[in-house]
Amino acid sequence: MAEITAKMVKELRTKTGAGMMECKKALVEANGDEEKAIEVLRKKGLANADKKGSRNAAEGVVNIEISEDNKVATISEINCETDFVAKNSDFQEFVSSTTQHIQKIEPLDVDTLLNSEFKGAKFEEELKTVIAKIGENIVVRRFATIKADENGILNGYVHMGGKVGVIVGATCDKPETAEAVKDALKDIAMHAAAMAPKYLNPESIPAEDIEKEVEIAKAQLEKEGKPAQVIEKIIPGKIRRFETDNCLTKQEFVKAENKENVETYLNNIAKSVNGEAKLVEYIRYEMGEGLTKNGCTLAAEVAAALN
Repeated sequence: MAEITAKMVKELRTKTGAGMMECKKALVEANGDEEKAIEVLRKKGLANADKKGSRNAAEGVVNIEISEDNKVATISEINCETDFVAKNSDFQEFVSSTTQHIQKIEPLDVDTLLNSEFKGAKFEEELKTVIAKIGENIVVRRFATIKADENGILNGYVHMGGKVGVIVGATCDKPETAEAVKDALKDIAMHAAAMAPKYLNPESIPAEDIEKEVEIAKAQLEKEGKPAQVIEKIIPGKIRRFETDNCLTKQEFVKAENKENVETYLNNIAKSVNGEAKLVEYIRYEMGEGLTKNGCTLAAEVAAALN
């Protein structure tokens, strides 16, 4: 039996991130052979990871990766079990490298991602290794990648350490315009992080959502005793208000000095270089979307932080 020294245990722990006692036991089992000990830990770690995979992962971060030329942007939400791990450097490095990998290979869905090659192995195997090292379940919940057209440009923003992430994109008439609006797009992404618009523009609102709002408005007005002919005249204004409140392009821009909406703000920036620009892309991820914490939504929490 080979002698297992403290140095050997420390080196194995540095390489694997496993606990001291686990490393010592693995080295004993491998008779001091570090490579075999790593294999022992990996097998044990993967088994532990499979058990952790059934645990709820409701924390995590939203991450974005934008190419150097601002032509490709990827957003992802990757979850873990606790806020403590969400701030862990190993977890954040995994999130970043995963988002970069997604941008590179453009998987259709999570299953495609799990079966892709990542760092010399299947992504799923690397995920299990990270789960074993960190000690919590980790789930790649969702992701999306968008590409700009020839004269288009993308930008984005991540708020509060990854609680909210936004990607926006514009199509422009020329490269000079795209360069001019690049920073403005980041400001618009910040606006969207705080104001949480549901839609990009009125044209993107599903017909069923409009129908639902019309029904609600009619019911409210009927309850107020308004006659049918009056209701018909009021409804269009109600829908315009709904669009203003819920469409990114129609919302009053948070940094606006003259109360212009987001669409007008972008147009004014483009006009400064005799150009034209139009918002055409909008993706917003809120970590743990749909969950309520401490009585308020994350969107409200972000808005309060920006005020």
